[in-house]
Amino acid sequence: MLRLGFLVAFLWFVVDQTSKWWIANHVMDPPQVIPMTGFFNLVLGRNTGVSFGLFGDAPPWMLVAFTATAVLALFVWMSRAETRPTGIALGLIVGGAIGNVVDRLRHGGVTDFFDFYVGQWHWPTFNMADVGIVCGVGLLLLESFPPAKRAEPFRT
Repeated sequence: MLRLGFLVAFLWFVVDQTSKWWIANHVMDPPQVIPMTGFFNLVLGRNTGVSFGLFGDAPPWMLVAFTATAVLALFVWMSRAETRPTGIALGLIVGGAIGNVVDRLRHGGVTDFFDFYVGQWHWPTFNMADVGIVCGVGLLLLESFPPAKRAEPFRT
């Protein structure tokens, strides 16, 4: 599953970096709020912390070192994965994590642009790297449940 995980990680990294480049250089030039629906805007933000802006005061090298350590651990897990869903899930997480690390190194923070809200309450902005990480974790959680017992229709 290592090869599959690497492929998914690479592809998701490209999706993430391409979307951030396109948003920053074409859609948000100049920076603005673009209402898309009654609950979703495109905005341009830079997150210097981790999830939801936590640890924004931490030195960037510390966040990069923590993420690099986590990515190495995920690669080890990926090398031992036995199923395709696990390989894909870990690839999504790794691709997203590397995408956000590249942003930290290049820009000093992570480029975010998806803004979902209800009334005046806004979910913290996020990006495609975050989507990959959340989907990868969700896939790992789904795979952790035992398979449902399948009915055998022709057995009496």
